[in-house]
Order: sequence, then structure tokens, then C-alpha cells
Amino acid sequence: MTEREDFAGRSATPPRDFPAYGFESPATTTRELPAAHVAPEHQVVEGATTVQREKGRPSAFREIVETLLLAVIIFFAVRAVVLNFRVEGLSMSPNLHNGEMLLVNRNAYNSFDLYALVDWLPGVAHDESRTVQPFDPPERGDIVVFDPPTNSDKPYIKRVIGLPGESVEIRNGSVFIDGQEVNEPYLDGESTECPGRDACEPVTVPPDQIFVLGDNRDNSQDSRSFGPVEVDDIIGKAWVTYWPSADIGIVPHYDYPEIAEK
Repeated sequence: MTEREDFAGRSATPPRDFPAYGFESPATTTRELPAAHVAPEHQVVEGATTVQREKGRPSAFREIVETLLLAVIIFFAVRAVVLNFRVEGLSMSPNLHNGEMLLVNRNAYNSFDLYALVDWLPGVAHDESRTVQPFDPPERGDIVVFDPPTNSDKPYIKRVIGLPGESVEIRNGSVFIDGQEVNEPYLDGESTECPGRDACEPVTVPPDQIFVLGDNRDNSQDSRSFGPVEVDDIIGKAWVTYWPSADIGIVPHYDYPEIAEK
């Protein structure tokens, strides 16, 4: 019996080999499938980084708002310290001219009370001696911008001549401080007169006030007409000239060595 019989008595034919047509047996046949497209590693990383950057980057609208907000903050911070001032008129000629633009230091004479926060407490009395002035008070020769005691809607700019406690007198075309004649070379030879008369009565400058005069004495409304000016009415000290370009520079300050400081 050439064929083997299984347990059921049926013959079982051994598996046949496939004809040799250049094919392999299905059990051993392998076929390469098309490789899936995979981006190089560095491209994937760069792509992820780009996505992260795009997610973390603020929108154009937000950048504009932040820029404008920063500009506003800087503007008000600068305005709290300096002020633009335009010279109007000829009262400070020949040293400051009509139309000249200045930067005014608003904090030059600031003062504050160390105990201002506790003044509201019961039993605490206000004491002006506690007032602290971190910077120098107005000095003779300073050019200051202030609100005049007259009815004017514009600030004035004048030169400080008399300080608190000093006696100021104008006679014979000159200014005298406590009897000492003041040398004023910046007047370019111009004399100082009192409006409508030859001499002004001596004026003792009260505490916390200053006596101011314009450099153009024949064309200036100043303390000769409206009296001393409260220090609290000073807006600031003329600091820098920035227009016209030919006059750019620090506003000069003149010292008076012949006048003894108190």
C-alpha cells in the first residue's frame, strides 16, 4: 500500500512541492511593502519648535497695546519730572528770547512732611519744622517758572534776586540786598528802575517767599509790581534750552559772591 491511511481509513496524500517556476513556497514568501514616509528627526524637532514659538508669540494687537501702554507710562513719568515751557515776551532778554523752548525741572524745590501719614491720628499736631526738602531751596540767580500772584492764566519766568528774610531795595538804577549792591553783568548794562518813580521802598522778603525780577528790567512785570512770590507757587526751575538748536544747552546760573549768604 503506497498511500498512508489516516485513522479514518482515508488515504492522506503528502503535500506536493510547487513546480519550479521561479516562485517560492507561500510559507516562505516575503514581500517588501512601500515604506511609510517619515520625516527626518531634525525636521520633526524643528517643526515642533516652530509650533511652540507660534503658540508662545503674542498677537500683533497685544504687542501694539503693550507698546502704547509703555509709552503712556514713560510719558507721564517724564512729565512728573520735567515740563516743556515756551518763553513768551521779552521780559528775560537778552538771556532768554521770545519763543525759546525750555525744559523745566518740576522737582527742583519739592519738599515733604515726614510725618504726613500720622497727622490724622488723634493728638498729633502738625509741625512745619518736620518738613524735609531733599533738594536745595531756591537760590539767588535761579531762573524759575511760577504762577504769578496777579490774575494771569499763564505762568511767568523770572530770575530769583531776593531770598526769605532779606531786605531788597532798588535805588539809583541798582538792586541792593541788605544794603549791599548786587552786581548783575547779565543785564548787559541795563539799569533797574521802579515803575513811575526813582526808588522803591525796601521790601523784606517774608518766609517761604522770593523776590523775582526779569532780566529786561524796562519790560518786565515782576516783584516790583506784584511783590514777593510764594515758594509753593513755583512750578519749577529752568533747566535746559532745547530750541532753537543754536541755543541748546544748560540754562546758566549766575553766582553773587559779593552777597553774603545767610
